[in-house]
Amino acid sequence: MFTLARNELYRLFLSPLAWVILALSQLILAYLFLTHIDYFIQIQPKISAIPGAPGVTELIAMPLLSNTATILLLLAPLITMRLIAEDRRNDSLPLLLSAPLSIHQIVLGKYLGTVSFFIILLLLISLMPLSLALGSDLDFGLLAAGLLGLCLLVASFTAIGLYLSSLTKQPAIAAISTFSCLFLLWIIDWAGSTQMASESSGLFSWLSSLRHFEPLLQGEVNTSDIAYYLIIITAFLALTIRRLDSERLN
Repeated sequence: MFTLARNELYRLFLSPLAWVILALSQLILAYLFLTHIDYFIQIQPKISAIPGAPGVTELIAMPLLSNTATILLLLAPLITMRLIAEDRRNDSLPLLLSAPLSIHQIVLGKYLGTVSFFIILLLLISLMPLSLALGSDLDFGLLAAGLLGLCLLVASFTAIGLYLSSLTKQPAIAAISTFSCLFLLWIIDWAGSTQMASESSGLFSWLSSLRHFEPLLQGEVNTSDIAYYLIIITAFLALTIRRLDSERLN
């Protein structure tokens, strides 16, 4: 399983797409990071006299993590679209399924390899807010909660993308369907806020990935939010295992 995960990560870095995604995400977020710093410098004289005023963590680091979540929503489908769809398109999936590995090991190997790529991406991004500690007081607890939220968010994105990639042999279709699903989970809470959907608002709120991410971004680590992401990850990994298991039997 771990060998497959390592090979999947290695295959990702052999692709120009992975390097382009790393470069573009760093470039965009670096620009946003500098924009947040510029905004903080402008308002600092006004808030310096306010007791308990927000600091660099609240006004620079956390908005950057919020921007990162939006970018991950766009990037995750591009990374996960090839996980299984490309193997099926290249007719190499039967060879993979005939390997002396269980379906669980194959799915978890691909999943862990892809999540490792996103963890590397998040580590690079985290260097920007961590650099604020060199010249200011950084709230490491709040920052850690936000990074935990991003890790859980991208782990759930990867599980969803892996499953949808297992349903088709066209990576483009997998990418479009993954983005559609992720975007729906991102905005479904908006539907729950309308009066017409008041009876279902509780369900919509629970299904919303954004609703469970925002408390972590505010430093509130709740077991219910963590459980939500673990349920999403487990459910879609189980669906992927079932999909490939039925394909192996056929």
